[in-house]
Amino acid sequence: MAETTEYDLIVIGGGPAGYAGAIRAGQLGKKVACIESERAGGTCLNWGCIPTKALLKSAELYQKIKKAEAFGITVKDVTFDFAKVMERSRGVSQQMAKGIEFLFKKNKVDYFVGRGQVPAAGMVEITEGEHKGKFFKTKAILLATGCKMRRIPDLEVDGARVMTSREALANKTLPKSIVIVGAGAIGVEFAYFFNAFGAKVTLVEMLPQILPVEDEEVAKTLHRSFEKQGIAIHTGTKCENFRVGKNAVKLNLVKEGKSEEIEAETVLSAIGVVANIEGVLGKTLNVELDRNYVKVGDDYQSSVKGIYAAGDIIGPPWLAHVATYEAVQAVNGMFGHGPAKRVKNFPGCTYCQPQVSSTGLTEKAAKEKKLDYRVGKFPFTASGKAVASAESEGFVKVISDAKTGEILGAHIIGAEATELIAEYGLAVELEATIEEIHQTIHAHPTLSEAVMEAAAATTGEAIHI
Repeated sequence: MAETTEYDLIVIGGGPAGYAGAIRAGQLGKKVACIESERAGGTCLNWGCIPTKALLKSAELYQKIKKAEAFGITVKDVTFDFAKVMERSRGVSQQMAKGIEFLFKKNKVDYFVGRGQVPAAGMVEITEGEHKGKFFKTKAILLATGCKMRRIPDLEVDGARVMTSREALANKTLPKSIVIVGAGAIGVEFAYFFNAFGAKVTLVEMLPQILPVEDEEVAKTLHRSFEKQGIAIHTGTKCENFRVGKNAVKLNLVKEGKSEEIEAETVLSAIGVVANIEGVLGKTLNVELDRNYVKVGDDYQSSVKGIYAAGDIIGPPWLAHVATYEAVQAVNGMFGHGPAKRVKNFPGCTYCQPQVSSTGLTEKAAKEKKLDYRVGKFPFTASGKAVASAESEGFVKVISDAKTGEILGAHIIGAEATELIAEYGLAVELEATIEEIHQTIHAHPTLSEAVMEAAAATTGEAIHI
């Protein structure tokens, strides 16, 4: 007879939603298990956020060393070992995954490596892996299986000529040339990374701008910066007629009816993600889906009582920090630790150089909503710290309500943008005004002064412009 163990909560998926939800349930004293198909940390820690940031740091450091002469420092014969760059990235992922496994033990979370399936409400079975055949009874189930990279139709991923981000993170050889299809955050980060190490990069986006979800002004600034760095960019362009050869890939770039053939050693698909739902739900379980994402209510509960979902599996925004927030909220709600809250405000970050970050409304969105708004901008060229650090590219832009001064959105492109956005995230959460940001004394010299000066610029009170 199959082994049966009863839990208060079983989490399927061990990524930023899954592990956070499991740990939170453990903190609340619940008997909890987490089932992950590969390794704790999921895509984010193992094949996404964390390893890519390690790669990008290597690229950034390499570029800085090449420009050391500007700081009065002479460095001769700067070279790199691409295989070691990739190995370091994998090592960082291993370290972080071990950290999650330690946190499971600390919070008494039972951790199983395998594929979990829900044959019925209150029941979970492990269908693959060393624990295959185990059945568990549970009071609640949290689906947190996330997403996987969307593949270009009719184009087989082989890890050499055609890759997604996952294959790119396992590749120890730098391609001489690469076409990146899709200029969202993932495509843009890989474009910066490969270009920094000398690959010939072509970045293609079907929509009118790179980073389509970001403010138009920010996207245009990054576009110009990337072209100066040597990246070829094609916006409003489709990729068609892929022909994969032994040593290269040929394809056509189609824009406004005109077609141009290009060739590259490798193609990287960064055209988005699809829900990781296959095999998770039993055939007789009628959980309502919306475009293959699990549809949930304000409490993160699906259409089947006792089955909850959080993270990428419930749809956009597909961000690790949003996933963590959702899972913790779902667990708090299901166990009576306050009502669950849905995501309203969140930061978006892209870790190329210059960095891009944002929260709240873009200026275009404010216009479309016909809001009465004001814009404050401050360039990093006027920041003493930025100039001293030779990082004066970019600006801070803040959008606020014209009458109340309440901050509606903020957009940063430049050095440490992904760190600086946190202040505006807190401001939006607290319904703070530009006046309150302006009146908060920021240390000098710091990059964060630009956040204050942008707020001051809204009413023409910025000192340094």
